[in-house]
Amino acid sequence: MRKATKILHTLASCGLIGALMGYVIILVAAPQDTAAAYSNARASIAALCNYLLLPSLAIALMSGLLSMVVHPPFRETRWAWLKALLGLSTFEATLGIIGSKASSAASISAKIAAGEAQQKALADAIANEWGALTAIMVLSLANVVVGVWRPRLWKKAD
Repeated sequence: MRKATKILHTLASCGLIGALMGYVIILVAAPQDTAAAYSNARASIAALCNYLLLPSLAIALMSGLLSMVVHPPFRETRWAWLKALLGLSTFEATLGIIGSKASSAASISAKIAAGEAQQKALADAIANEWGALTAIMVLSLANVVVGVWRPRLWKKAD
């Protein structure tokens, strides 16, 4: 069971970081010359979040917590608790920021393409998107680093 949860956790983490990189690539490389093209890019980002980013994040978090249950020594290590805290922070940030931003920006850009909304509404919806995306990527990479490095963090008092 321990190896199965580790494999599942590793694959989900790959999906999570891959989805975040896909998000960045779409933001950078997608055509933005017309409202319709931009609307399509935002719809792709929303699909990426719904079908890869959020499920990968949920599986990574659940498999990480499950690994602490099935492998008791993990409950005694500080790095595992730090990973759990980072995982919960990543999950909350992703749900609160990326999921809603991608969905709301997609709907606003579709309205702009249909002539129903103004460009300012879209600019307001994505004003902090890059910062949020960077923060989530840093949290995700920190989680991988802590899992590979497994630092002691601080020494026990004698």
